[in-house]
Amino acid sequence: MSRFIRSLLVAALLSAGVAQAAIQVGGVDYEPQLSAQKRTLTLNGAGLRTRLGFKVYAMGLYLRAPLGDAAAIIADKGEKRIRIVPIRDLEAKQFGDALLTGLEKNHEPAELAALKPATDALLGALNAVGAVRSGTEILLDQLANGATRLVVNGQQQGEDIADAELYPALLRIWLGVRPADHDLRDALLAQPR
Repeated sequence: MSRFIRSLLVAALLSAGVAQAAIQVGGVDYEPQLSAQKRTLTLNGAGLRTRLGFKVYAMGLYLRAPLGDAAAIIADKGEKRIRIVPIRDLEAKQFGDALLTGLEKNHEPAELAALKPATDALLGALNAVGAVRSGTEILLDQLANGATRLVVNGQQQGEDIADAELYPALLRIWLGVRPADHDLRDALLAQPR
C-alpha cells in the first residue's frame, strides 16, 4: 500500500472519529447518539441557557432523526429526550418556576388550563427532588405512547404523565415563538454532525 493511500485512510479514520465525538457545552458532554426506550436517538443540537450573562444550564435535544424545523420537532409524535445539566446550583422550585414561565409565554390561558393537571404533576415531581445541584442530570423523555417521563440523576421522579400535549408544550419553552433563550433555540436546531 502506498504511503499516499495510507495517509488518506488515516485521515479518513480520524475524521470519522471526530465526527462521532461528544459535543461539549459548558463543560457538559453530549454524545452524538444515545439509547432511550430501546431506541437510538440522535443529538439534534445542544447549547447553553444563559440569563443576565450567567450560564444557567447546558441542554441537548435528542430525536429519532435530525430535524431543523422547530414546528416539525414539536409536532413529531416519536420518542425524544431533553437532557439538561445545570451549571449552577438551583432549587428544584426555581427550575420548575422557570418552566412554568416558559409555558406561560408560549401558550394561551385556555391551553394552560387544559395542561394544568399534567404541569402540576411534573412540577410536583420536580419539587420533590429539592435542590438541583450543578452537574445534576435532568432528563425529560417523550415516550412512544406520548407520555412524558422525568428522570433526575438516573431515578424516575413521579409517574409517567399520560397527557400527550405536555411534551410539545414543554418543547415550546425552548423552540416556541417566544423561546427562553434565542441563542439556545438556534443551538438546539443546529443538527451537529
